[in-house]
Amino acid sequence: MRIPGVLYALGLIVIYFLLQIAAGTVVSAAIGLLETLRHPDLSHAQVHARVWHTLSNPDSNALLVILGLPLIALLMFWLVHRAWPALWPRPRPPGFGWHAPLSAHWYVAALLMGLIMPPIGAMITKLLAHGHDITQNVEELSRQASGNLRLPLAIVAITVGPMIEELLFRGVLLSALMHRLSTRWSVAICSTLFGVVHLGGLDFQWYAIPNLILLAAVLCWLRLKSASLWPAVITHGVYNLFALIALFAAT
Repeated sequence: MRIPGVLYALGLIVIYFLLQIAAGTVVSAAIGLLETLRHPDLSHAQVHARVWHTLSNPDSNALLVILGLPLIALLMFWLVHRAWPALWPRPRPPGFGWHAPLSAHWYVAALLMGLIMPPIGAMITKLLAHGHDITQNVEELSRQASGNLRLPLAIVAITVGPMIEELLFRGVLLSALMHRLSTRWSVAICSTLFGVVHLGGLDFQWYAIPNLILLAAVLCWLRLKSASLWPAVITHGVYNLFALIALFAAT
């Protein structure tokens, strides 16, 4: 049976994040082309200024996430399924766990962990931040976006985001690591990488990373103990939902 290599798994994660950057680049080029066609008399600097003005609008960024992330996720799902179809439903690593958990009780456990982890993580981050502001790009985007875009943005954040990230991290990467390393080391590396790759989304606020590493370790535990990826997806989604509810309540 073909098992994903660690470098291959890391490559997929890099592709996932690069595609999000590329989506913004493609949209920028499309807006620039449209502005040039509509206003051929504009200089290059003026076109660039109009593109920047459009992209700096929070609603434009929100729409980019709402429309772009599901398409990127579909592409990544296709790539993973095409490369390892036999591992897709396999309960335990090496396997990606798209399979019901051993017991329905794991759904309850996942829900509870999703509710417990946000306040614990917030406490840890607050202690490390020493009074500094703590923000995430998705939170800033949600705060500034129009009210009619908040719901679809939240839906994407609590469904599409957790599903694709759990597949890549607790599915492909964890399987690749456990094929070569002990469970303890595999969980440690997988959790640390999960925290580090989100550093950009945290505006490089290092003191928010331990919270994400702890969350990732819990997600790994759910994945391994339940023999399914779904509890980790649920916890991840509830965690994001909890953060967005707190944000919307505050605003």
